[in-house]
Amino acid sequence: MRRTLSLLAFLLVAVALLTAGCLDGKQTGATPEKVVGTVPTATTSTADLPALGLKGDATAGKALFVSNGCGSCHTLAAAGSNGAVGPNLDQAKPSYELAVTRLTKGQGGMPAFGDRLEAQQIADLAQYVVESTGG
Repeated sequence: MRRTLSLLAFLLVAVALLTAGCLDGKQTGATPEKVVGTVPTATTSTADLPALGLKGDATAGKALFVSNGCGSCHTLAAAGSNGAVGPNLDQAKPSYELAVTRLTKGQGGMPAFGDRLEAQQIADLAQYVVESTGG
């Protein structure tokens, strides 16, 4: 008798869920049908990236790559480094803008150097990476 009541209770719950639409296979979420207001747009401001306006010196950048320990995390054939923590720069071939952005602001495990290096040093380091990789 107890088993019958348990089975009946289970069936009632299943039917209730089906009729409520919970098991109809449709995915629901808390997304509104209509967005009220405006959606912010991406900005391309480079005011916080002063090195973008500078011309880098790759020779000075090579010395900075070594002195700041970049090779301990990054692989870069020109520097003879084969770090495996950060991206392989030879494969990534970053653009000058990307290199300046990452050096200045960091991302993920990459520390920000914007408060440790001068804008010219960041430009030099970025130029070295770009020239070395053909980025």
